[in-house]
Amino acid sequence: MGSTINSFAVSQLGSLISKFRWDASVRHRSVSSRKLIKFRADSSRVYGISAARQNENNGDLSSSGKTLAADYFEGNEGANDAAEILQPLWDDGFGTQTFKDYLEIAKDIVRPDYGPPRWFCPIECGCPLKDSPVLLYLPGLDGLGLGLILQHKALGKVFEVRCMHIPVFDRTPFQGLVNFVENAVKLESASSPKKPIYLVAESIGACIALSVAARNPVIDLVVILINPATSYSRSQLRLLLPLLEALPDQLCTMMPYLFSMTSGDSVKRAMLNISGFSLAEGAKEVFRNLAALSQPLFGLIDIMPVEFYTWKLKMLKTAAAYANSRLHAVKAEVLVLASGKDNMFPSEDEGRRLSDTVGNCNFRCFKDNGHTLLLEGTVNLLTVIKGTGHYRRKTKRDEVSDYVPPSLSEYKLAFDKILGYYRLATSPVMYSTLEDSNIVRGLRGVPDKGPVLLVGYHMLLGAEIYSLVEGFLREKNMVVRGLSHPEMFTKNFGSKYAESSNFDLFKVFGALPVSERNLFRLFSAKSHVLLYPGGVREALHRKGESYKLFWPEQPEFVRMAVKFGVTIVPFGVVGVDDIVELFLDYNEQMRIPFLNQQIRQQNHNAIKLRNRIERTGEEVSHQDLFVPGFYPKIPGRFYFLFGKPIETEGMKECLKDEKLTKILYKKIKSEVEKNIAYLLEKREQDPYRNILKRMAYCDVSMHVDHVPSFDT
Repeated sequence: MGSTINSFAVSQLGSLISKFRWDASVRHRSVSSRKLIKFRADSSRVYGISAARQNENNGDLSSSGKTLAADYFEGNEGANDAAEILQPLWDDGFGTQTFKDYLEIAKDIVRPDYGPPRWFCPIECGCPLKDSPVLLYLPGLDGLGLGLILQHKALGKVFEVRCMHIPVFDRTPFQGLVNFVENAVKLESASSPKKPIYLVAESIGACIALSVAARNPVIDLVVILINPATSYSRSQLRLLLPLLEALPDQLCTMMPYLFSMTSGDSVKRAMLNISGFSLAEGAKEVFRNLAALSQPLFGLIDIMPVEFYTWKLKMLKTAAAYANSRLHAVKAEVLVLASGKDNMFPSEDEGRRLSDTVGNCNFRCFKDNGHTLLLEGTVNLLTVIKGTGHYRRKTKRDEVSDYVPPSLSEYKLAFDKILGYYRLATSPVMYSTLEDSNIVRGLRGVPDKGPVLLVGYHMLLGAEIYSLVEGFLREKNMVVRGLSHPEMFTKNFGSKYAESSNFDLFKVFGALPVSERNLFRLFSAKSHVLLYPGGVREALHRKGESYKLFWPEQPEFVRMAVKFGVTIVPFGVVGVDDIVELFLDYNEQMRIPFLNQQIRQQNHNAIKLRNRIERTGEEVSHQDLFVPGFYPKIPGRFYFLFGKPIETEGMKECLKDEKLTKILYKKIKSEVEKNIAYLLEKREQDPYRNILKRMAYCDVSMHVDHVPSFDT
């Protein structure tokens, strides 16, 4: 594995850093280089409290509130060279480490250490972007602080990551742990009052995070809870406590193995990184991985003292009761991530309960994961944070400046795994128009330098968006920022799809709410922007309305585009008439009483976008959101044509003359219609329009993007 992630050193916190050193010398060996790193530890004081007084205070580590940190460990010398932005398809390192790395390092750091708890900065996190917020990780029952090991490289790009370590022989009570974390939060808030503080907490750590949030409602916190132990009273673990107190000491040795069986899905972990193997070889690899995982796991279990498990189990009851009694006081921004196959807690039900109980709380469920959600190798925490709209660098989220472009692993997740068959079935082909009006395959005709506004036609259900975004990333390494209906970004919309990640992926790949402010900021940032003037009315069109534009009369975007000198690229897209067949459209649903009532109820409090822009009798201004009845067709090929760029630089007269503005608007609309007509005609000449021929070609060439098409 790469550079080691562990030491018991603590990161500095600005000018508030104390020069107190550790109570005991702490060493950790790099697994890769076998280099021994030693940290100075010649003081008998820890966080301003002597070790002896710490025991007298029953583990209260709040101290006088003056210290938090000791020394940087090796590898932080380049902290001042932090980058300002990330490029699209950056390497987030997700998938380069596995659960085996966790076991190896965990076994190495379990030492006869009696505490107290401390913070450490994983070396693998590297140096984050400038002005990145702090992320404090609060571990689950193991207390080791290694639960983010698969996430370190990704999170380290956009957060200052600090992990809490609770030594296995430490017996700090729950209240003392709350004080310890609260002290760190207060110090960080005082040091950087304009930045949010992230608390990522698992299991019992979630109880600590909620308690700290409840006690500090004025501090800007973003609390991310993973399978929180607040559901302890409804878990099977509560039945173990009376049995544990009644059992003889020799039977208590069963506890470690019980915890290991309920901690996660070992088979899922063993199946990671076996792609490319044949069926027989893949099966052998799974069994080899299981054996490799079990050996260090049982070795780790044998090292952990039995008292460790009994202490944790008793603490769970106190922690859950304390946190639940203070949920009403939590004012922080909260995100709950729950596993559907958590054998330790009823996490899915608990996630929904917390979402309904805590005011500003979102919820996402991962149906196929176990208790150790972040160690199973299938969930990228940074992707979840971005997709749910919870990443920000300041007090208020800015959809433009706070946007983190998709990484290479996110690209592969979206377009190889989730949408792989969709790409194969639609085999999108893109054409663009050069300055000399020649049409060429590819995106050469679309300007590389922004600001650029792509204006086009919406297929049914926005089926073309995935292909368009993927094409620009693949060919031009460029993110297209899509302006979408604001309702997609509300909590109510997200709660309807809590078990689905597809809508979250829209945000990961650049979608943001359509508004004049966002359009202004995107143009100011010289971005490539995607806009559909037909909006919902076009994406939810009726039977017989394929390839018909439903644009409003008012030229909503033209004046702002002219003001910034934006290059406008009109485009058209066609498929096999939307790839699905409508059997129940909006008009038909509104004639059915119970569906009519359901649609009206759903749209009663929904955002009416154009009602705020223009109050006209146009149908496009009053489109309800609904789900049409449809069934899939045999998918046809998608064809895109990006027209000749329209330069608005030098058209300032349009800002004063409304007639000129409308002329330009009609020209753009006409170009979109011409592009659609061109594609409808030329697709008939495509020898690979039929899906069977395309699949046969791909079976030979293995390149979906290189399937031939019609000649221009």
